[in-house]
Amino acid sequence: MTEKRDWHSDPIACDTMIDAGYRNTQNVRRFFKAEIGNHFKFDRPFMAWMKSHQGATMGDAVAEWRAREAGE
Repeated sequence: MTEKRDWHSDPIACDTMIDAGYRNTQNVRRFFKAEIGNHFKFDRPFMAWMKSHQGATMGDAVAEWRAREAGE
């Protein structure tokens, strides 16, 4: 993707790439709640993971959150 993603309003799917401009927005929160459930919450370690994993997908992020939730 050559254009800059607007994390506030662009559609997000599991194959959406996390880029250098990633932001924890309400749009991102809605995506995670749809994928994980209403119990999803951002915490600092997960937000740091998101910021440090440019090139990963949002599907990878869902898997990471689930692994953390499971205590892995």
